[in-house]
Amino acid sequence: MLYIGVDLGTSAVKLLLMDEKGDIKKNVSKEYPIYYPQPGWSEQNPEDWYEQTAAGIKELTKDCHKQAIGGISFSGQMHGLVILDKEDNVIRPALLWNDGRTVAECDYLNHVIGREKVSAYTANMALTGFTAPKILWVKNHEPENFSKIHKIMLPKDYIAYKLSGIHCTDVSDASGMLLLDVRNRRWSKEMIEIIGITEDHLPKVYESTQVVGTLTEEAAAELNLPSSIKIIAGGGDQAVAAVGTGTVGAGMCNISLGTSGVVFVSSKDFGVDDKNALHSFAHADGRYHLMGVMLSAAASNKWWMDGILDTKEYEKEQAFINNLGKNHVFFLPYLMGERTPHNSPDARGTFIGMSMDTTRADMTQAVLEGVAFALRDMFEIVKSLGIDIKRTRINGGGAKSFIWKKIIANVLNIKVDTINSEEGPAFGAAILAAVGCGEYATVEEAASELIKVDTTIEQEEALVKAYDEQYKRFVKIYPGVKNLFNQLL
Repeated sequence: MLYIGVDLGTSAVKLLLMDEKGDIKKNVSKEYPIYYPQPGWSEQNPEDWYEQTAAGIKELTKDCHKQAIGGISFSGQMHGLVILDKEDNVIRPALLWNDGRTVAECDYLNHVIGREKVSAYTANMALTGFTAPKILWVKNHEPENFSKIHKIMLPKDYIAYKLSGIHCTDVSDASGMLLLDVRNRRWSKEMIEIIGITEDHLPKVYESTQVVGTLTEEAAAELNLPSSIKIIAGGGDQAVAAVGTGTVGAGMCNISLGTSGVVFVSSKDFGVDDKNALHSFAHADGRYHLMGVMLSAAASNKWWMDGILDTKEYEKEQAFINNLGKNHVFFLPYLMGERTPHNSPDARGTFIGMSMDTTRADMTQAVLEGVAFALRDMFEIVKSLGIDIKRTRINGGGAKSFIWKKIIANVLNIKVDTINSEEGPAFGAAILAAVGCGEYATVEEAASELIKVDTTIEQEEALVKAYDEQYKRFVKIYPGVKNLFNQLL
């Protein structure tokens, strides 16, 4: 059998075709635009997503045995707000995960309703990226659009709807809406009432491996595929990326070094830290996970290399780094604000410590180290919960850099594993499709069979000690400058 994984990202949709043994038969990627109507705002047109996804599926399957395709499943950028009218037409462009316009709405939820109450309902606090504050923003600023809302969806779920005709979501992606009772894996009636919508406005919630339907006759005809192909719910990008790296079951960890940076810890049990510094979400494996998110991880390096140094030769630039643990330059990687642990949309990227002998390599190194230190901020919270992480898997574009992985291993003092697949969320989505179609009994069984550790970078005692001292300096910088940020905007 064949299975299709669709990863609806921020800049492109990536699709892959996988057989039952996990062998990748073909990959396709299709880009679409992103719009920034005002500083701090970020939007996309859902129609663009479907247009490129449909084109990608047709390209992916044109030479394969179409009757052998068992199912399609999804990974998707989380938190985005897609609103449909009674005819299921898109009302306005989607507000994305990195859109920061909802500061006032988050203040209302966290301080008027109360963070403790919101957390009791949803296991999380309100953050500008989450979906519920976006709904409030539309209600407060675009009442005409709000009045037209018939159905509220997440980005990947819009694609699932276009293929199946079913309004659906899954527990992992819905966890990031601030509308789900995460512990009980169902919509929170209390939060729905606070936001001013009804449960009818929301799609049905599925587990990530559940079949929501099959291709509609219209979609099947458009894609030239059998209508018998099953549509499996899928999950939020980080949960599905974790599936694709085998970070399932109890006590596993994965670092995603993509546009954003994520520390993902899988757990068999539900748990919440008392300050809501980490996200507490349902996992695509049927259990739970904790997650810390920084907004500009590999994006910081891309900004530095492409935008400032005007080069695409990342490896060449990093080859000049030769003083690990001794850099006198520090970088705060908060180019789009920050989520964990500061929860500040006003925070900004900051270099500090330059002198007349500072080199280009020092600055490049500071960017890589700044991201690693920000990841450690998240690890410190995980450790405070009594969770002892000895090793992590790593994925994302930044994970292609050996020196960056070495820095991370020593800053975090853990072993860093790469695996036998670099496919990420699209691979995880295909695994969910295989489980949903009965190829494997559970996600854990599939991950154990298909995913193996390829290489391991181990920490070095002297570098661990040096980076401990560097981290102690790093954590003093943000408190010293945070009051300046809102004066600079």
